[in-house]
Amino acid sequence: MTRLTDSKNISANEVLVVGFAQTDNGPELLDSAIALEPTSKSEISEAIKLTNFSGKKSELTFLTIKSGVLCVGLGKVSKTQPLEMETLRRASAVAARALAGKSSALFALPTSTTVATHAVTVGVELGAYTFTQFKTKTEKISEGLKQANILVKDLFVNKSVFQEAQIIAESVKNVRNLVNTPPSHMYPETFADYVKKSFKRNAKLTVEILEEKALKKQGYGALIGVGQGSVNPPRFVRLAYKSRGADFHLALVGKGITFDTGGISLKPPSSMHTMKCDMAGAATVIEAFRAIMQLDLKINVSAYAALAENMPSATAQRPSDVVTTFGGKTVEVLNTDAEGRLVLADALGRAQKDKPDLIIDIATLTGAATVALGSRTAGIMANKEEARDQVFASAKETGEAMWPMQIPEETRTILDSKTADIANVGFTPNPAGGMMVGAAFLQEFVDENIAWVHIDIAPPAFNEGAPYGYNGFGGTGVGVRTLVHLAQKLAKN
Repeated sequence: MTRLTDSKNISANEVLVVGFAQTDNGPELLDSAIALEPTSKSEISEAIKLTNFSGKKSELTFLTIKSGVLCVGLGKVSKTQPLEMETLRRASAVAARALAGKSSALFALPTSTTVATHAVTVGVELGAYTFTQFKTKTEKISEGLKQANILVKDLFVNKSVFQEAQIIAESVKNVRNLVNTPPSHMYPETFADYVKKSFKRNAKLTVEILEEKALKKQGYGALIGVGQGSVNPPRFVRLAYKSRGADFHLALVGKGITFDTGGISLKPPSSMHTMKCDMAGAATVIEAFRAIMQLDLKINVSAYAALAENMPSATAQRPSDVVTTFGGKTVEVLNTDAEGRLVLADALGRAQKDKPDLIIDIATLTGAATVALGSRTAGIMANKEEARDQVFASAKETGEAMWPMQIPEETRTILDSKTADIANVGFTPNPAGGMMVGAAFLQEFVDENIAWVHIDIAPPAFNEGAPYGYNGFGGTGVGVRTLVHLAQKLAKN
């Protein structure tokens, strides 16, 4: 639980969290929104001199003063080099994670502005996240920090920004929960049930869930093809929210492969055990939609989640099969492990029926994205540079690592098919530029007059390594904050 407080009094067993700048003369304690007592500041400053703590970004050291003081580094800060909000966000998260199992902590960090309060709130919420649903015996340290109190000068001034930060952080955590849920419990039907239970139809909200018969009848041939090898049939989810007075329509499209074996084009075992995260795109658009709706932004928004389980079996689609997508275009399936682009083709086709002003699809689409950008950066591609740059700007402002990429003309020719309108991969295997080839395929299913952006989150969607910043092991929820921020900019004020 996280709350704001304007009291610098520390209760029994409560850990105090303070921030330090890195200077040439050693670490310097930075003032919080309400300055600590001079004696406390002096005691902390003297104690820190006895450690090797330097104040570099996200560095931690624990002082055994009273019930404990956790010092976190904020890097170099000066009048010419102000504190970056992403640095503050990550530092808050690292501190919250380090306090797992503690009953309470007072975050006395530099929150002199509402923007800083927002950053600390998001950081604390995401840093304290744990996933223990399937643990039969939960150790105290895995429970997370129970109570976080964020020190601010004025509760009223910070109230709305605090509530906004909590809504956004809750949606990110929901994505993490969905991604971290094992495929034994998370498959197309259960994902659709989650949506059904989470969103109730009303005058502003439309909830539509298509099952297998409806998918076949309405022409979702690619989605049916991907899911036909599994005992868990596919689903398609559509949410639509109409805000009074809004004149901009944002469509969010997500890939929802609840588990990806590769199908008949089977993945090697070492590439399969994290494939429960292949529905991260669908989870992201559903939860970004939720946050936009709860924030009551003056924007019309719709979300589309194409859900399937890609399995090998006697009924699975085969390399060289041809499927007919929503809208009528045919695809030669040369590689069943390039299935994400297939279900997105159907979803993009359906999204265009609602005549949006901007379509953004988000997907764990290609391993090639990791080769190109590393394990923490998503790729952004688009049919219009202005739309791509808008997404990139929101990513930078929220601290989500993304990078703009091109869709070169030659990437489309790789997908020429002698049998169908297009192939889902090149006939001759070639790993070069795979991320951009995937985007070139998707672009074929979007009207050139509609602005469209593709975000490949394959690299950062699932953290397999040590915790960093506000991301622990498992699903990260990347993309939610960028999409919500963009919606805020596009919304009619």
